[in-house]
Amino acid sequence: MTVRTLYHYPLCGFSRVVRFMLSEKKLDYECVYQAPWDVKEEVLEHNTAGTLPVLVDINGTSVFGSSAIREYVEEVYPKPNLTGEDQIDRAESRKIADWFDYIFYNDVYLCIINEKIYKRFVREGDKVPDPSRVRLALSKLHVHLDYVSWLIDRRNWLAGQYFSIADVYAASFLSVVDYLGCIPWAKHEIAKQWYARIKSRPAFRGILNDNLSQIPPSLDYSNLDF
Repeated sequence: MTVRTLYHYPLCGFSRVVRFMLSEKKLDYECVYQAPWDVKEEVLEHNTAGTLPVLVDINGTSVFGSSAIREYVEEVYPKPNLTGEDQIDRAESRKIADWFDYIFYNDVYLCIINEKIYKRFVREGDKVPDPSRVRLALSKLHVHLDYVSWLIDRRNWLAGQYFSIADVYAASFLSVVDYLGCIPWAKHEIAKQWYARIKSRPAFRGILNDNLSQIPPSLDYSNLDF
């Protein structure tokens, strides 16, 4: 294989983690669109579970799952370091990454994705989002934005002095919710300032250019001055 390939769904937070990370490391890769509800045979050849994302490196190595890909990429392509220079920094960046990978995922992301995306393409019958479920998820969103604000009020980036996988995970998952127009940034000014810095990073530009015809982005999604 001569091309590094990432099988992904644009509105998948896990896929965005890998895209953002690869771009930060300035690694060339080709994105192959894959809907999670209609997995193609070529994806199953690399990951029989059919989950996303799946990275096939230029040496033919297949890795799936954002956490496994993260560790693989950090070890094989260590510059720039996105995890931390010592044990304390690495523990902190991984801790915050896991917060968004698990807690934010279950509190907010999963419900929003199910109601606003999966329901439209997967479920039979009623395809209209359940407003009560969406409201509950959005009420929990404030807790996570407050957490981001609390961290940034005390640090330069989420895990400390330097940009890390903590910022990658938080931005990747929040950006999907932002794409759907569900983040009240005006109520969380410190978190908004952090996200504005994220949006200005060249490596994030590809994510901001996402635009699915059936699910268009919110008005200010790609706007750097939002």
